[in-house]
Amino acid sequence: MRNLRHLDQYRVEHPMAGWGDEKNGCFELRLEGSRLLFRVIASSGHDWEHVSVSTTERCPRWNEMEQIKRLFFEPYETVMQLHPPESAYVNIHPNCLHLWRPVKQEIPMPPLWMV
Repeated sequence: MRNLRHLDQYRVEHPMAGWGDEKNGCFELRLEGSRLLFRVIASSGHDWEHVSVSTTERCPRWNEMEQIKRLFFEPYETVMQLHPPESAYVNIHPNCLHLWRPVKQEIPMPPLWMV
C-alpha cells in the first residue's frame, strides 16, 4: 500500500478507523468522472492490506475501483477483489466493494496473455 499521507486532505473521522496514519484511515473523496462521494476505509494489519470502497447510492464500478487502486496502492502492487464461498459472505453495507493485498506473499497471476 502507498503512504496515504498524500490523501490527508480527504481524511475524515470514523469510529472504526480513527484519524489514521500512513497506512490506515477513513477518506471521503470524489473521483474523476463521477459526481458521487466515495467513502474509503484503508487498513493494514494481520499481514493484509485492505481498502473498502462505498457510496450511498450504488456499488462502485470497475473504473472507479481502478482509480481507488491507483490512489491507495503502488503501481507495481497486485491487489484483488475476493469472491469467497457464499457461506463466508459478510454484507454489512450493500454498496461496498473491497480490495485486498497479502503483505507476506505475492498474489499468483495467470499468464499475461490471459489477463
